[in-house]
Amino acid sequence: MLDYPTLKIIWWLLVGVLLVGFAVMDGHDMGVGTLLPFVGKGDDERRVVINTVGPHWDGNQVWFITGGGAIFAAWPLVYATAFSGFYWAMMAVLWALFFRPVGFDYRSKIQNATWRNTWDWGLFIGGFIPPVIFGVAFGNLLQGVPFHFTGLLEPIYTGSFWQLLNPFALLAGVVSSALITMHGAVYLAHRTEGDIERRAQTAATWAAVVMVLGFVAAGLWLRFGGIQGYMITSPVDPAGLPDPLAKTVVRSADAWWLNYGRQPLIWLLPALGIGSALLAATLCRAGKTLTAFVMSSLSILGVIGTAGAAMFPFVMPSSTMPNASLTVWDSVSSHLTLTVMFWATMIFMPIIIFYTSWAYRVMRGKVTVAHIRANDHAAY
Repeated sequence: MLDYPTLKIIWWLLVGVLLVGFAVMDGHDMGVGTLLPFVGKGDDERRVVINTVGPHWDGNQVWFITGGGAIFAAWPLVYATAFSGFYWAMMAVLWALFFRPVGFDYRSKIQNATWRNTWDWGLFIGGFIPPVIFGVAFGNLLQGVPFHFTGLLEPIYTGSFWQLLNPFALLAGVVSSALITMHGAVYLAHRTEGDIERRAQTAATWAAVVMVLGFVAAGLWLRFGGIQGYMITSPVDPAGLPDPLAKTVVRSADAWWLNYGRQPLIWLLPALGIGSALLAATLCRAGKTLTAFVMSSLSILGVIGTAGAAMFPFVMPSSTMPNASLTVWDSVSSHLTLTVMFWATMIFMPIIIFYTSWAYRVMRGKVTVAHIRANDHAAY
């Protein structure tokens, strides 16, 4: 049986894998939705765009549900604190996501231009809003979230929804949105041809440029802009029972950079995020769209990994009560729970990956206007 400290690290990594998996798999669906009103010039072209993700978008939602479930089971204190503090932000994500199933299913049921155009913008909302809010959430985590615990470990959030929309968090939202839009554009270029493919290639280039500039700007802001990180100054018992109040935490201007100084190899993560994005855009314009999709996926890994590596072992820092900050060591479930979940993951994760890969292989190929017209009643 794996020991408790090892399982804590494993579940930090697994939650990261689920976040990256969600961004890669459901992210390209959202990126396509974001681009829908702009790369599709007419009803037939927009139906082509929609049908590139039509067979897969609902299956990709599994990553979102699994990620939320994993956080609930592995990090119950994080789940409770985040969903109370980010309640309205999470509700905005859910409200935006409501447009996706309804839009996909009902958009082409009626041959009316106003009806279809309305649902096109609904699919845009469902693809654009969630990545922005997730980026804003990461931006707030890097600054610290205003919460504290009572003596009974009841989380109390002292901020407001509008406080979440601060300048640094909004910049993080821009980075997240541009990253997902780039990823969706590359996928769209891979699945289409002609004018739609060319527009998607242009969109991928611009989104990659915006993402890289925003990512670099956020890093410089984090280092030189007065944003303080967090570090633990008291002894830590990795095998100890969860108790977020049993530590001492201080804030420092260079705290988020300490891990990069201790482990220089971590610098490969931001390099991966930037380099892969630029390669994805270049390869996409050259017509090597499948390789470009791999590169955009690696860029997502690099960007998310950069934030995770900087914050480790913190998961959700507190700006109002630093000692209450939630970390990998003190916000987890019991040893038994982590063990059962680990083996369940080892069994079911390969099945999900195998089935998803098989589905994409079966549904591979270009989606064309001719295909849509020949399957008018079957296609979205």
